[in-house]
Amino acid sequence: MANGTATPTDLDTRLEAHRTELTGYCYRMLGSSFEAEDAVQDTLVRAWRSYDKFEGRSSLRSWLYRIATNVCLDMLTAGNKRARPMDLTDSTPLAQAALSPRPDNTWLEPMPDARVLPTTDDPAEAAVAKESVRLAFMAALQKLPAKQRAVLILREVLAWKASEVAELLDTSVASVNSALQRARATLAEREEPGAEAAVSDPLDEDQQKLLDRYVAAFEGYDMTALTALLHEDAVMTMPPFDLWLTGVRDITGFMTTLGAPCAGSRLVPVQVNGLPGFAQYKPDPEKGGFSPWAVQVLEISDGRITGFHCFLDTQRWFPLFGLPLHLEAEADQVEEPA
Repeated sequence: MANGTATPTDLDTRLEAHRTELTGYCYRMLGSSFEAEDAVQDTLVRAWRSYDKFEGRSSLRSWLYRIATNVCLDMLTAGNKRARPMDLTDSTPLAQAALSPRPDNTWLEPMPDARVLPTTDDPAEAAVAKESVRLAFMAALQKLPAKQRAVLILREVLAWKASEVAELLDTSVASVNSALQRARATLAEREEPGAEAAVSDPLDEDQQKLLDRYVAAFEGYDMTALTALLHEDAVMTMPPFDLWLTGVRDITGFMTTLGAPCAGSRLVPVQVNGLPGFAQYKPDPEKGGFSPWAVQVLEISDGRITGFHCFLDTQRWFPLFGLPLHLEAEADQVEEPA
């Protein structure tokens, strides 16, 4: 039976119910927070306009994923693959550090958990969803051809059956299974930096203590305390700059030279890419108080911080996370955004 009899309000409600999971899917496909939200908006508009042609041969959810997949594949035809600094250049010794920006469309972008992780009562499902938006996994996905990427996400992250994926992509089950096998082989060949990051949900007591010590060390700009928290091979990145640093000595050395204006910063917790993170506000000598500087994403393994990723385009990231663009001097803490 045709489904064109739904009222506009009913249809809006039904479509909006899928927004978060579709955003998660498009984000994994595209590697960009804003492109993912644009893709979902385009998907919902297309669904709205063609709903009278939807005959109900599949579920509304499957139909929306078909539209979203086509939107993403169209957006990926330009061949742009989002990357992290370590995907593009070698690690730079501190003595040669230079801040060279690259265009926005170069970079894998951060994403608030709340925009891409639907609420679920299944802990295992929640864990898979979180792991599949972590920066290392997202970077690995970007190495795959677009259709292999779609197959891997649908089969391994969203747990669709091969027959369902074949129907969505208008192909055969054998073709889906072959694409999945090739995608798995590609990922197995590439060990992404940060892939070992292991964070429990919720954070266990030791992980929370590590983060508390990190906040104290960073806000106090205490390099001795920070050194004790960083893995010896820790990595620091700062998109849109292609510079990345490896090792405690270079990271703390950078923070006390080029990064010295960050002394006295305040950190506000955020949930980002399935990992703990912080919005960093640094002192504002002109206006007083604190101005946005970075969204930090931390990777943790074996009780140490192994990845320290700072996304510096604050005019884009802070509104996305629902964060204010200024903190008053007395406001040492603000509530974590919903």
